[in-house]
Amino acid sequence: MIKHECLVDFEPISLEEMENVKLMNRIDTKYVTHISKIEALLDMAKSVYRIQEIDGQRNMPYYTCYYDTEEVDMFYQHQRGKKTRQKIRRRLYEGSETPQFLEIKSKNNKGRTRKKRVSMDQGEDLNIYSDFLEKHTVYPQDNLTPKIENHFFRITLVNKNMTERVTIDTALEFHNFSTDKKISLPELGIIEWKRDGNDTRSDLKGLLHRLRIHEGGFSKYCIGMALTNPDLKQNRLKQRLRQINKVSSIH
Repeated sequence: MIKHECLVDFEPISLEEMENVKLMNRIDTKYVTHISKIEALLDMAKSVYRIQEIDGQRNMPYYTCYYDTEEVDMFYQHQRGKKTRQKIRRRLYEGSETPQFLEIKSKNNKGRTRKKRVSMDQGEDLNIYSDFLEKHTVYPQDNLTPKIENHFFRITLVNKNMTERVTIDTALEFHNFSTDKKISLPELGIIEWKRDGNDTRSDLKGLLHRLRIHEGGFSKYCIGMALTNPDLKQNRLKQRLRQINKVSSIH
């Protein structure tokens, strides 16, 4: 868990102000590192970034449930390296009055991520949201079932120009519904840089370079599935799993 003192010196940004920097159609870049480097990054970033604060909280607990087909098509699309792919998930912002959402993340062959979501204020039964699913995904709603859930804590930073967001996820925990296996990654930190385009000027890149934090893809869904179900084919994920083992203890 990130120490509280790492966050207190940031200028806050409210949820209402964050509406101006949603970036629902964006380019994402991810970085994987040890939690000690996350704390060093936060110390360096406090003069050039603001931190999202909701109800006095700056390190927010998140819950996510991922859906897939019976054949886990979405997992295998990612595992095979297909550039055009989707993920379907239910996300709850724990400790906040913000409603939970059903979200569809679509990635195209140009590396752009587009997110569509609908508030799940009518219950968790996907049948209620069949119109939304039919419009935004190619997967039949009646073939989707919950596969894995995870909990983590997220810090969200926004640059002073309001052109980019940086999310920092720690304390990841996974539970696989099929195998009932649970995994936690207490020493791992996932940084995600979200912006409109590759030409976005950013202080983040310089900070990451100084800390020798290198780019490395990380899908919570796919990594969680691979770690909790060894029967899944995961050849293309082996290098990423080795990197995780280098920087984090698995419990």
